[in-house]
Amino acid sequence: MNDSAPSAPLDDVPALLAALTREEKVDLLDGSDFWRTRAVPRLGVGRVVLSDGPHGLRSQPEDADHLGLLGATPSVAYPVAAATACSWDVDLLRRLGEALGAEARALGVSVVLGPGVNMKRSPLCGRNFEYLSEDPLLAGELGAALVHGVQSRGVGTSVKHFAANNQETARMSVSAEVDERTLREIYLPAFERVVTGARPWTVMCAYNRVNGEFASQHRWLLTEVLRDEWGFDGVVVSDWGAVYDRDEALAAGLDLEMPSSGGVGRDAVLAALDAGTLDEADVDRAAARVLELVAKARPALGPGQSYDEEAHHALAREAAAASAVLLKNDGVLPLDPAGDVPLAVIGEFARTPRFQGGGSSKVTPTRVEDALTALRARAGRGVRFAPGFTPDGSGDAAALLDEAVATARGAVAVVFLGLPDEWESEGYDRTHLGLPPEQVAVLEAVAGAAERVVVVLSNGGVVEVAAWQHHADALLEVWLPGQAGGGAVADLLLGAVNPSGKLAETVPVALADNPTVGNFPGEHDVVRYGEGLLIGYRWYDAHALPVAYPFGHGLSYTSFDYRDLEVEAEGNTARVSLTVTNTGERRGAEVVQLYVADPESSVFRPERELKAFAKVDLAPGESARVDLALDSRAFACWHTALRRWVVEPGAFAVEVGASSRDLRLRAVLELPGEAVVPPLSADSTAEQWLAHPWAAGRLREVVAGTGTDAMLTDPEAGRMVRAIPLRRLARFPGSPLDERWLEETAAAANSR
Repeated sequence: MNDSAPSAPLDDVPALLAALTREEKVDLLDGSDFWRTRAVPRLGVGRVVLSDGPHGLRSQPEDADHLGLLGATPSVAYPVAAATACSWDVDLLRRLGEALGAEARALGVSVVLGPGVNMKRSPLCGRNFEYLSEDPLLAGELGAALVHGVQSRGVGTSVKHFAANNQETARMSVSAEVDERTLREIYLPAFERVVTGARPWTVMCAYNRVNGEFASQHRWLLTEVLRDEWGFDGVVVSDWGAVYDRDEALAAGLDLEMPSSGGVGRDAVLAALDAGTLDEADVDRAAARVLELVAKARPALGPGQSYDEEAHHALAREAAAASAVLLKNDGVLPLDPAGDVPLAVIGEFARTPRFQGGGSSKVTPTRVEDALTALRARAGRGVRFAPGFTPDGSGDAAALLDEAVATARGAVAVVFLGLPDEWESEGYDRTHLGLPPEQVAVLEAVAGAAERVVVVLSNGGVVEVAAWQHHADALLEVWLPGQAGGGAVADLLLGAVNPSGKLAETVPVALADNPTVGNFPGEHDVVRYGEGLLIGYRWYDAHALPVAYPFGHGLSYTSFDYRDLEVEAEGNTARVSLTVTNTGERRGAEVVQLYVADPESSVFRPERELKAFAKVDLAPGESARVDLALDSRAFACWHTALRRWVVEPGAFAVEVGASSRDLRLRAVLELPGEAVVPPLSADSTAEQWLAHPWAAGRLREVVAGTGTDAMLTDPEAGRMVRAIPLRRLARFPGSPLDERWLEETAAAANSR
């Protein structure tokens, strides 16, 4: 391979790879700057531009950073993932992806860094606004829809952060200590669903360590699971600055280091090749994947790309309205635009909205709508305003409060509350779930003066509401709704849009109830996932704990009836159908949620788990038949001994409803499952041997009539004895067992 080699077509990756020198191949595995891969001009291989942007593009053509400190080219700021997840709307997420893809093409971006599908293990995680849900099915389905949308426009995605990145504290060094079953059932399925169902062009590794090994050089994650099991054939890219040992990361399956390492990574790889500790085949595989990425990206980078900013802004407004969750409503909403009682808007967030989170997803918006302006333009009655507080807590709090009370007296007060910018961001975690005390004080005072009170919440992560929500007649959670959030809030308050959002995460009564208490954020660079499978609603249900608002909850301006549940099993799969009717007087959308329970499992399982959902839009009085499919994974658990998914035979419950705690219909079905015979060894317990369909007979023959037989069958001591490994029993005086027989018999049993 030399400089005189003829140029190959850019889509002929094997020919291009053969024409590259060793040094050029290694160069391809490192960024050229903050956002671009390296080019090989002599072969016509161009650079690929990557950009932050699951909620709007943060494209930086010149000065660059990855923490959101510097500005970016204006683009549409969409609602954050914490919001759009509450839409439970796969089609909406696909359309948002299409819009992001179109904007990426217009700005010359080849790969959009997102979506983030990490689980919301703790509500304190500072980056929860970027993540979708506490449930892997919901996060996976919505993440896959966004990827489909973006990539339908010829632009790649980078599903992130793989894996177990569930906190910001010590994120670049902390080791997430989590057992394999918990990984398989909670922290990996969303990634698996996106990878196998949507085929993202890239997967981004996490900063943290997983069980002691950095994710950037975790062979089990990056190669054995991601590639060998799930069939991923794209590029594994590092999070920005996540690489520790570049040669070990390459051997483990990490293809592209970003941003540019300034030659450090290149030198490490070349030195390892020279020393024989790294195989050149690893370099070739990674370089080929980067070349394939360049080939995929090239068709979308033609001249004259543009997008309809007005249409995208309208989509952002639609998404913000669809993502808001009406938590509480005592009849005050929707507001009558022409009512007799004055309308008072309280809270600086109504005038100066907080519409996005901090850090790498921070977008320079094309414009920003505020709710105060939108309400004044739409309401037929006078709209008073008082800021009530400042977002950063500065100013004369007493004077601001007095003004708010005077403004709200005798009016219907819409009070805008929320978290300050600096309270939640990439890079650090929250320390509590409360609102600023001065905001709560304003609400309490206004509630004593106003006729009715509506609270509008703006926050990226959940907040505690139990201590103050009794002051509100209605509570509307709008999250961080993007640049069009102001208009969307007005649409919802005035009834132009019927709220249909459902919580994608539980709102606890108090932080003390959370499953991670004592295990978040860890200490000495280690965090133990001691709650295992029980995150989110799984924990609250298992411990029968009250919650402020359950997973899946969300009210509407209409009502829905569920009836006629039918469940038909087909092997270890099932088809479920039911009828949903809009029994109210307004058109509205309902999210039908299906949960599965396994009440007779041989292993611990959560009380119920979300396994399917559908959103249906109905006119008043209209009914629709909703069909839901359950594959075998909906009933399976990860078998730690066999290290694969297993459906146990027996009864399963299918529960359908409007939230995890509002279950309207239930049916039980029997599945054949599979008769699992765990492998035996000499160290298996006597109980395990006696449960084996073949080895039990051999064991009984050998011990018949002996003292060992008497011990095993003793009505009082037998349970204790049967818990002893047979190798230990073989050493007891007078035992008829010996280790050779145990090993030979176990081998024979395992080979049957």
